[in-house]
Amino acid sequence: MITRIGLIRHGSTLWNQEGRIQGHTDNPLDEEGFRQAAVLAERLSSESWDYIYSSDMLRARQTAEVIAGRLGIPLAGLIPGIREMNGGLIEGTTEKERIERFGSGWKTMDMKLESRDLAQQRGVRAVEEVAARHPGRNVLIVSHGAILRSTLAGLVPSLDLSVVLKNTSITRMIRDAGGWTCELYNGVEHMIE
Repeated sequence: MITRIGLIRHGSTLWNQEGRIQGHTDNPLDEEGFRQAAVLAERLSSESWDYIYSSDMLRARQTAEVIAGRLGIPLAGLIPGIREMNGGLIEGTTEKERIERFGSGWKTMDMKLESRDLAQQRGVRAVEEVAARHPGRNVLIVSHGAILRSTLAGLVPSLDLSVVLKNTSITRMIRDAGGWTCELYNGVEHMIE
């Protein structure tokens, strides 16, 4: 039995535009983010999706609500396990502000960030739980860039994750008896005008 999971990064926020680390700060979508979500929803309307889940953070939930409304599918639940990684001391800052505040070597300092290992474990657990809840179905999950990349590293360790996920990109995963495979990473064809 094949289960398909579409992992979506939320639409744009003001902090995305400003280059600020969002982490657990609960920012809403900006106007561009709502537009991106609508464009993605239109693309997805030609495909078959049964459910949509979202991180419990506002920017992901708003993205999921736009998609759910267009597709006529239920927003099946909010999942804290796929909320963005905690940004620690750098949350809310731009690169320039981090250098001003902590110096150019800030990346080597303990910034109280959530560890990639812990984030990967919670992300993988959340995606596995959704897949187990809906075997043989097609399910969308709206989440965040850093947690999605950490989760993907746990699901498909051989996957090249060097390209940062773009806002409203979709990554399509397949789970079958052999485990997880990725059939599309960072799909943004819908954003090309």
